[in-house]
Amino acid sequence: MIVTEIKEAYLKSLEEFIYNHPHGNFFQSPKAYNFYKSLPAFNPVLLISFDESGEINGSLLAVIQKEKGLLKSFLSKRCIVIGGPIIKDGNKNVSDKLLNELVKKSKNQSIYIEFRNLFDPDGIRDVFEKNGFKYKEHLNFIVNIESPEENFRKLNDNRQRQVKKSQKSGTEIIYPKDIIEVSQFYLILKKLYKERVKKPLPDFSFFESFFNKADLGKYFLVKFEDKVIGGIMCPVFKDTIYEWYVCGLDTEYKNQAPSVLATWAAIEYAAKNGLKYFDFMGAGSPNIDYGVREFKSKFGGELVNYGRFIKIHNYFLFIIGILGLKIYKLVYGLLKKNRV
Repeated sequence: MIVTEIKEAYLKSLEEFIYNHPHGNFFQSPKAYNFYKSLPAFNPVLLISFDESGEINGSLLAVIQKEKGLLKSFLSKRCIVIGGPIIKDGNKNVSDKLLNELVKKSKNQSIYIEFRNLFDPDGIRDVFEKNGFKYKEHLNFIVNIESPEENFRKLNDNRQRQVKKSQKSGTEIIYPKDIIEVSQFYLILKKLYKERVKKPLPDFSFFESFFNKADLGKYFLVKFEDKVIGGIMCPVFKDTIYEWYVCGLDTEYKNQAPSVLATWAAIEYAAKNGLKYFDFMGAGSPNIDYGVREFKSKFGGELVNYGRFIKIHNYFLFIIGILGLKIYKLVYGLLKKNRV
């Protein structure tokens, strides 16, 4: 039986199920569901499967997202699943029912569904294909956490030098004491996404809510001469800390290397607090140049290829959305070049 009307009692049982499952992760947890539920721009879709005895044997948390503005909203409707589904004993029948239900529920609300895998999905790949999903390769780096000293040795030589140089210059890592410091981090991140990443970024309420819900994870902000110059936002769940958003004024503050120091701060925190993994949350497609992959590869992580699954509901709007993004990048690049 698949349940779509979520009661509080279900969430308590789900919390235990996700926590005890070997693939259980933050992005499939009740904490993530409640986080998304509190944000107007996100519509979480939670599906829970129960067996005949009333025990949970599978679950799937998807999030339907769209951008602000009439046209943007129309062309950006997407259904994203990170790290799901979570299935007891790899039951393919349960997986099939959950995927089938998600396709039905999201068809009129999104242009496409994308599963961003946090673990090897080979055991149920055929179930995805049966439900009309296509697999595409997508890389990631996962750092195995040991001691701070051992994880520091795993950094490549340049990263080690950058961390030491930054710390000697007086740069410090802080936990934000108030929402003002979070907003300073967000302004740097927003500029990065506008000028270089050129992908949708949640508005400030997303980051404010994460800060206010202290049990979700940590902010590590980089401060130099009393100014926030970078940072990283990391959910923490079970034995894993995740890099969700990271940024830094790396050009203006080369000696401080804020993006590097922020990433190291999260890894060091993991080592000091008994965590086992630092998850970089993606490193691009293997056959496409991706500068961020080069950055992430220097922290001693293991390169994995868990890939992604995608199912397109509306090919016309999907193509229009891709073309629109390409045109935006081209026009923004030309305008920026002319200003220079």
